[in-house]
Amino acid sequence: MRAIVDRLEGDVAVLEVDGDRYVDVPLAELPQNIREGDVLDGEPGSWVPNEDEKNHRLAQNADLMSKLFKW
Repeated sequence: MRAIVDRLEGDVAVLEVDGDRYVDVPLAELPQNIREGDVLDGEPGSWVPNEDEKNHRLAQNADLMSKLFKW
């Protein structure tokens, strides 16, 4: 299962799970120092950050922005 941290609201993170649903998860159940945009793999109670996928997504977004604004 893959989740992306959509936003942080107080002591809760809103995760987009598998691209089709959103769930609220207490920050205490996630790895420390989690931030918006982080990619997590696993399942509830055992999420693990996926830095490679996060970096891939950031590069894709930068490429799209570059094409859109012709930087």
